[in-house]
Amino acid sequence: MITIPYINGITFAPFAPAGNLEKESARQSLKLMKERTNANLVILVPGGLQDTPQSEQIDYTSDRTMTDSELKQLIEYAHTLGLRVALKPTVNCRNGTWRAHINFFDEDVPCEPKWSKWFPSYMEFQNHYARIAQEMGCEMHIAGCEMVMSERRAEEWRQTITEIRKDFKGFISYNTDKYQEHNVSWWDCVDVISSSGYYPIDDWERQLDRIESVVATYQKPFFFAEAGCMSVVGSKYVPNDWSVRGESDLEGQADWYRVMFRACKRRSWVRGFALWSWTDKLYDESGARKRRDYELYAKPAEKVVSEFYKIDRK
Repeated sequence: MITIPYINGITFAPFAPAGNLEKESARQSLKLMKERTNANLVILVPGGLQDTPQSEQIDYTSDRTMTDSELKQLIEYAHTLGLRVALKPTVNCRNGTWRAHINFFDEDVPCEPKWSKWFPSYMEFQNHYARIAQEMGCEMHIAGCEMVMSERRAEEWRQTITEIRKDFKGFISYNTDKYQEHNVSWWDCVDVISSSGYYPIDDWERQLDRIESVVATYQKPFFFAEAGCMSVVGSKYVPNDWSVRGESDLEGQADWYRVMFRACKRRSWVRGFALWSWTDKLYDESGARKRRDYELYAKPAEKVVSEFYKIDRK
């Protein structure tokens, strides 16, 4: 069985547009992230865009995507800080539809959009960043995130992972969505199983029991490539719902992290987390108590993370 170092990770500035990561403020934010949380790995998320869930072409060259140059510079800087780096190129839809709904007919139909045209564009997108990951010495390439409706296309996903391996020699993972771990049939072709851990504060044990059976079947390392909760009243019960609105609840967010860490600590097969998230544009600490988002900076949850991450779990 493959072994991986324990991941005390955080996702930094996901989907940053061109120009954001080359700023000195972004570098200072990354440095503070390392110092304040004891993180040992950062996930960087170059964004690709397709117009709708039924569009066949993915664009990663517009000004809504970080440039290759600034991405490489930030990877290099992260390494000087002692951070391991994973890349997670992720597709979104310009019209705002969640990427999980990207979908086409199972069989090609004339005049209709097709998997047979979408997957080559997706492979090109992934391979572009796999080459950067290899060039820059990244530890892991995560070949997508929460592409739920596409996951039944096992043959195409196996081909995608095979193509990535031609360019990248480190660990390869795929980040499925919450509640989907048992539905992916092609975990055998990746090195590391990962998923989005947005589970209700009172449901961690049941969900971990379910995921444990998947890990036992495939005998692969596992980590949560995303996990987080907003600092908003009620978010700890539906942490996957970013649309929850209400009063700020910093302690509720901190409690959610405590419960998650406590539950996962008892499961030796959980090899870490990449928490969502840390911004490249830090806000004033005094304003943290008013925020109602997933950010960790200057909130009680940051201290919970720091305490858990300071322990070297190997």
